[in-house]
Amino acid sequence: MSDVEIHTGAVSKERPLPRQSYRAELNWLLAVLPGFPLLLLVLRLWYLSRQDLPTMLLLVQYINPLGMLGALFITLSWTIPAAILLVRVLGGILLVSVPGRTANSFLAVTALRMPGWVVVIATGIAAFTWQLRMLPLLMMLIVAILGLTAVQGAPGEPWLMWWLTLGVPVLTGILVWLFVWPGVVAAVRAGEWATAVLLAVPPLFGPLLTGPVPERWARIATHWPAVAAAFAMPFVVGVVFLRAPVLPDSAVEVAPEKEPVRVVRGQLIAVDDTSTTMLQPTGEVIFIPNGEVRSKTLCPQAVQPPESGVTVRGWPVEASALQWIAPTRTVTEIDPRCLGRPLERG
Repeated sequence: MSDVEIHTGAVSKERPLPRQSYRAELNWLLAVLPGFPLLLLVLRLWYLSRQDLPTMLLLVQYINPLGMLGALFITLSWTIPAAILLVRVLGGILLVSVPGRTANSFLAVTALRMPGWVVVIATGIAAFTWQLRMLPLLMMLIVAILGLTAVQGAPGEPWLMWWLTLGVPVLTGILVWLFVWPGVVAAVRAGEWATAVLLAVPPLFGPLLTGPVPERWARIATHWPAVAAAFAMPFVVGVVFLRAPVLPDSAVEVAPEKEPVRVVRGQLIAVDDTSTTMLQPTGEVIFIPNGEVRSKTLCPQAVQPPESGVTVRGWPVEASALQWIAPTRTVTEIDPRCLGRPLERG
């Protein structure tokens, strides 16, 4: 078979022996990828049922898959942009470091064939869903992709190349530093070194990610971080999603015949013509006859105290832009039924 060579601007990819296994690898990836969300949903129900198979089958029968998919999307919306941007940066570094022999790298091929609009959409989603302390890292990835795209393309004016690969990263880093500097000082004073590093360090690396690395180190510097991220991300995603709520927390006021009123707290599974089905925190399923139900209410989700009290110009570092600008429901008074007490009636 003849050699296959692909040219894209300054990047050329020569494949001496076309690998037939690429199509098989892609087919396996496309086959396995849709199964990952399904596996997460099943594991979430298994975890919610406290590893009890009959309870899990009951949850499967009543829980709406769209609700779980919605919870999955909201919980994991930050992971897809992270994967796209990381692949684009690492693959771009490999393309400009070894421009003539990158056809055997799945990472380089993916970065080369990734459309620009995919990167733009991923950047927009990340800008709204990532926490503030991760936005300097996002800006670093953006300027790196801009510089790598310029290097991969056809050579332009020298001043333009210098501006895209060095001027833009340095200017962006200075602007980011001016914005986050109060937060860096506050984090250092509070002893939150991880937050200080996330805010201050990424702008320094922007200019370093727009150029090539030595050829003998190129695959190590790109493939090993990609492999580590690929192995770590499913575990991180699984841990985060297993803690995400998929059923509404409720409190039901029950008044059995000739017995005092009591409150049953748990997660509401279903309400049919005969009974109300509740899942208690212990994993026990309770069927309450509708004739004994006196009242029901939804209980607000408990607000977790922030791990960091650092703010940047009034913006908490743990809040995303979407959380910062979107309206929220303010709970001013807790329903006594959510505390396990019946309503007081005159």
